Amino acid sequence: MAAQPNILWIVTTQWRAQATGYAGDANARTPWLDGLASEAVNFTQAVTPHPLGPQARAALLTGRLCPDNGVSGYWDALPVYQQEKPGGHRPPHQPGRTVAHALADRGYATAFFGKWHLAPRDRSAPFVGEAHAKIIVPPERRGGFGLWEGFESGFLLNDPWLHGTRLPQPKHFKGYQADVLIQRAAEWLKAPHSQPVFCMVSLEAPHPPYHAPAPQVAEVKPASLRLRANVPTGGPVEKQAREELAGYYAHIEATDRAVGKLIAEADLSGTVVVFTSVHGDMHGSHGLFRKAWPHEESVRVPLLIRGLKPGNRGRTDLSPVSLVDLPHMAVAWAEGREWHSRRDNALISMPAATEIPLQCPVAWRGFRSPKHKLVLNADPSAGSGQAATPWLYYDLERDPLEMRNLAEDPGRQDEIKELIRLM
Repeated sequence: MAAQPNILWIVTTQWRAQATGYAGDANARTPWLDGLASEAVNFTQAVTPHPLGPQARAALLTGRLCPDNGVSGYWDALPVYQQEKPGGHRPPHQPGRTVAHALADRGYATAFFGKWHLAPRDRSAPFVGEAHAKIIVPPERRGGFGLWEGFESGFLLNDPWLHGTRLPQPKHFKGYQADVLIQRAAEWLKAPHSQPVFCMVSLEAPHPPYHAPAPQVAEVKPASLRLRANVPTGGPVEKQAREELAGYYAHIEATDRAVGKLIAEADLSGTVVVFTSVHGDMHGSHGLFRKAWPHEESVRVPLLIRGLKPGNRGRTDLSPVSLVDLPHMAVAWAEGREWHSRRDNALISMPAATEIPLQCPVAWRGFRSPKHKLVLNADPSAGSGQAATPWLYYDLERDPLEMRNLAEDPGRQDEIKELIRLM
C-alpha cells in the first residue's frame, strides 16, 4: 500500500449485509459489487454501531460512538468543530471533529457528495420531499470537507436537490439520485489533484420509498422473492415484506449499476475503495420492519475494502469490525500503517428511543461478536452507563437467524452476568 493512498468511501443507506449476490442472496442482482468483492477484503461480521441514520453517520464520520460524539437522538445535529486559533487552545477529542479534519491535517484534499442527515432539521416538515432536501447545510456544519456537495435528507431517490461549495443555493438535478452523485464524484476524482484525495459518496438508496422508480430496472413479482426463514409467513407481515422487497431489490440493482459506473470511469488503481451502508432493514424478519432494532438484519452491514494489499484480494475477514472503526482505518492508511481489529466484539446501541413509525421504539445497548449477541434494555432510572435486565441473548454460531432468545434461559444466567460485567 502506498504511503498516502487515495481513499474512496461509498456509503449507502438501509442496505443490509445479507442483500448482495456475493453474500448468497438469490434476490439481489449485484454484479458490480460481486466483482468488487472478488478483489476486496469482505468483512462478513461488520456492524453499524447504531442502526439509525443520524447516529450511524455521526459515528462513521467521527470515529466515536454516540452520544460521545455529540449525537444521541434522531434530531440531534453533529456539533460544530471549533478549529484551533493561533495561540489558542482546543480541547482534545472535540465531538465535531471528523475523518475529513483528520485527513486534511495529513495533507489530503477532501470531498463529500450526497446525503448528510446531520444538520438541524425541521421536525414539522414531511420526511419525504423537498422541504428537507432543500435545507441549507451551512459551511461550518459540513464536517470539515474541503468540497461539500449534497443535501440534508428528503429521500428523493430521483431528481435530487444539491447545494454546497459550488452551489450556494439548492439546484434541481434530473436523474436517479445515485447516478447524479456518482457522476459528480467521478468528475472530481478524475480532475488533477496535487494532493492525495479522500472522497465520500453518500447515497440514500435502497432506503424507502421503495417503490420510487429505479432506472431501467423492473420490480420482480413479490411472490417470486425468497424470504429469510425468520419472516412469519401466511399473513400481513409476509405480504408487506414481499411488496417492499420488490422495490428494495430494484433499487439495489440500480445502485449497484451506479457504483459500477464509478468503478469503471474513475482511475481507482491507487485508491483504497470502501463500500458499506449505515444500517440495514428488518423487512419482516421477526415480524418487524425498518431499523433501530438490534437484530442482524438491522445491525449487520456490508463492508468491502479493496486496495489494502495484493494478497488480500477476495479474502474473508471475520473481525468484529464496526463503522466507527473506518475513520481510524483511514488515518492509518494515510500514515502508511496497517490497521487491525484489536477487539473480540463490537458495541451496538440505540442511545435514545425514536418515535418514528415502525422503528424500534426503545433505547438499548449491547455487544455483538461473531459468536454471541447480548442486548440490554436501557434503564433511565438506573443512571448513566447502567442497564436493566437482558433483553436478547443469541448464540449466533448455532442460531444465525436469532430464532431462540436465551436471555431468560436458567442455564445461561451466570454466563450473561459475566458478559454484563465485562461490558
